[in-house]
Amino acid sequence: MKVTIRKGVQEDLPAVMGLIQELAVYEKAPDEVENTIEQMQIEGFGPQSVFEFLVAEKEGTIIGLALYFYSYSTWKGKCLYLEDLVVTESERGSGVGRRLFDAVAEVAKNENAGRMQWQVLDWNEPAIGFYKQLGAELDGEWINCKLRREQLQNYTPAPAKD
Repeated sequence: MKVTIRKGVQEDLPAVMGLIQELAVYEKAPDEVENTIEQMQIEGFGPQSVFEFLVAEKEGTIIGLALYFYSYSTWKGKCLYLEDLVVTESERGSGVGRRLFDAVAEVAKNENAGRMQWQVLDWNEPAIGFYKQLGAELDGEWINCKLRREQLQNYTPAPAKD
């Protein structure tokens, strides 16, 4: 059965949200998903879209997702960040993930991106093995930092020093 990789459209968002939920369960964080289809409609298809995505489709059903956005590096210029690459459990190991990854790498190449980046959980051995096979650098030097929504809402800037 033929699998098609294509640019995602707004009508794909319910299936995309289903894959996001499936990924959250796989990553042992099902309650962490705060995003909604409505929010994704605005942020992906509104006047100031902040992400794009590709889908893998088989017999009219979306079975994979690669969601990415652009960032900027003072050293490298425009960069592409692959936020999530997920294939539904029944299709894992079939080559769909590789095809999605290849398609995102092609987008980065066509955009002349200075680099393409993504993260992988340190316990996700299948994904780590997959990325190593691709020749990706797994960087143990940088530490990921974040402030969550609640922390940002409660954030107080330091007083200005005169």
